[in-house]
Amino acid sequence: MTDRRRTNAPPGGTTAPVFTSTPTAIETKSSRSRGPNDLRKIFLRTGLVPSASGSSYLELQPSIPQDNMTTFSSRTSSLKLTCTVHGPRPLPRTAPFSPNLLLSTHVKFAPFASKQRRGYLRDSAERDLGVHLETALRGIIIGERFPKSACEVVITVLEGEENAPTAGERKQSLGGVGMMNVLAGCITAASAAIVDAGIDCVDLVSGGVAASTFADDETAEKDISVLDPCPDEHDNLRAACVVGYLQSRDEVTELWMKGDAGADAESLIDRAVEAAVLSRTVLADAVKEGAEAKFGLSSTAGAADAVMTE
Repeated sequence: MTDRRRTNAPPGGTTAPVFTSTPTAIETKSSRSRGPNDLRKIFLRTGLVPSASGSSYLELQPSIPQDNMTTFSSRTSSLKLTCTVHGPRPLPRTAPFSPNLLLSTHVKFAPFASKQRRGYLRDSAERDLGVHLETALRGIIIGERFPKSACEVVITVLEGEENAPTAGERKQSLGGVGMMNVLAGCITAASAAIVDAGIDCVDLVSGGVAASTFADDETAEKDISVLDPCPDEHDNLRAACVVGYLQSRDEVTELWMKGDAGADAESLIDRAVEAAVLSRTVLADAVKEGAEAKFGLSSTAGAADAVMTE
């Protein structure tokens, strides 16, 4: 007879699962196949969470296509994250009066987002990303139109860029570039989700990352700057910069630079702005498609009037 109070063993024999070996650190390192001015393909869509006021999903193309994989384990990491916006909603009656919208941002990595399993509580890196994201978004929201109201932006990183140094990296390689890519993706996805929530904004803000690499030839006079650096493609990064950029207003709402840029700091910022301008084209198209799906507008007439993209 079958015991319903516990899970019974299968009637036949079982075979232990066989797992593939994880590639070594040197095997995971790949060279950059795209040009220095080319960005990875970006997938961005809005309105995926019906329970939220606004939502978006962003994904970057992996540096190595999945077709070339020889094992089940991923050789390279990509970026996948979701953003939900809750609000604006009124504050409790006991809360003090606020003439502007109270914005709060939360960035959380899923436990399986990186090869090193993360905890369920937010660590210092996640709190820092939340502060940077709040700084970038405060420059676009028209807060005086929502007095005594609050809005919460929640970012969940499903897969993040790897930052751990490997055996094949050079000693002078710059760490933490993966966090900059995560921040740039959070800025772009949060901007799309805020527009999807119907919150008044002065412009769309997009994130862009640029990095300066050591010249391959030691006799070269200056370094090479690349857009959208991936930690799996570079092991000779010298400095990196991420910006939150408003194209129509020509303003920078967020700036984070790491490394030793030297006298080329201003040119590195300009390169990051170029990356933000390129990612804005995807952001504007995603916002237009979201408006067309929500309001049934035509792509030629209604979308340009309902959503401010320029």
